[in-house]
Amino acid sequence: MTDTDPAIRVSEIFGPTIQGEGVLIGLPTVFVRTGGCDYRCSWCDSSHAVDNQFRHEWEMMSTGAVWQNVVALSGGRPLMVSLSGGNPAIQPFGALLKRGHDEGYRFALETQGSVIRGWFADLDVLILSPKPPSSQMTTDWAAVEACLQAAQDKPQIVLKLIVFDESDYAYAKDAAARFPRLPIYLQPGNHTPPRSGNENAPVDLDGIIKRMEWLIDSVARDRWFEARVLPQLHVMLWGNRRGV
Repeated sequence: MTDTDPAIRVSEIFGPTIQGEGVLIGLPTVFVRTGGCDYRCSWCDSSHAVDNQFRHEWEMMSTGAVWQNVVALSGGRPLMVSLSGGNPAIQPFGALLKRGHDEGYRFALETQGSVIRGWFADLDVLILSPKPPSSQMTTDWAAVEACLQAAQDKPQIVLKLIVFDESDYAYAKDAAARFPRLPIYLQPGNHTPPRSGNENAPVDLDGIIKRMEWLIDSVARDRWFEARVLPQLHVMLWGNRRGV
């Protein structure tokens, strides 16, 4: 491993499949999911990439090895690569971005905005997803602002907020007010995420759909016409399965 080929802690690499949520929903994508996170959200739906008990499943891979996997999965045809986690901002992705861009690929990263990286400016899409009260985490708004500054307005930047209840909804409105120039996407939370790596955990789709209906009604009631309400499409299609 060198500065031009740094090691990346990988939980899984999979695809191509569709992006299941947010601004890129429906777009064919290869996912590089990293291991490790500085948050422990109460409703985390990717605990296999967060909790230390799964560290034995993670692999330290060189940038070159990660890239070989992406190229093999995509058949060498450029597409969108989603950098996810955990918190992917912890990992050194600068060299991977350069290598992929040289070959015509595009990159999106989603992060809660707690770790700032200079290579955010090299992304094509930056999704900032600060975590609402239901996560039991505390948002450092100064860090989120620093992420924006690091990106230098070069990538497309959006806000994505998960909403479970009225407190989360109020938090989302506050986030939108803090960053009025950013498009905002609202997503009803999955209250039945997999636990302890159990991808067969049942999903309460009826409950999720009811929450989405409530969220749509709330947006319409408040005339919050700038917000976009979208589901987790992959949850609706495949439940809590991994690698889809």
